[in-house]
Amino acid sequence: MNSKQDRSCRAEKGGAGAKMLICAVVLILIANAGYNFIPVAYQGENFKQEIHTAVVQGVSLPSTYGKPAAIIRHKIQTAARANDVPYDAVIDVKEKNNLVTARVYYAKKVPLLPFGAFEYSYVFDHTATPNGYLTRE
Repeated sequence: MNSKQDRSCRAEKGGAGAKMLICAVVLILIANAGYNFIPVAYQGENFKQEIHTAVVQGVSLPSTYGKPAAIIRHKIQTAARANDVPYDAVIDVKEKNNLVTARVYYAKKVPLLPFGAFEYSYVFDHTATPNGYLTRE
């Protein structure tokens, strides 16, 4: 009976090390994906706030400062450079009946797995309009 137990124990040796290695590789891959994706997502959310702030500030400025659409476009372009937005981003600022809307669209490749094994396409598409008392005439 002892020899039977010895044979089964010998077959099980090394299993824990292999499982530990697999878990470590999976954790490293998840950490790498987070390391690459989290800054891009953070910059996208920060850029949304900047767009909304630019629209509200542009609409609330007196008309002596110039056209609100030009001011908003300039502020959005400045925020785009600060948030690492690709140069080919579409920035569309429209003014209609004292209502200004700003839409920004871009796509950015984010490498989730090392060595270019998998890239995620982060798509940013946000439209900002003033709300509340700024929209009333």
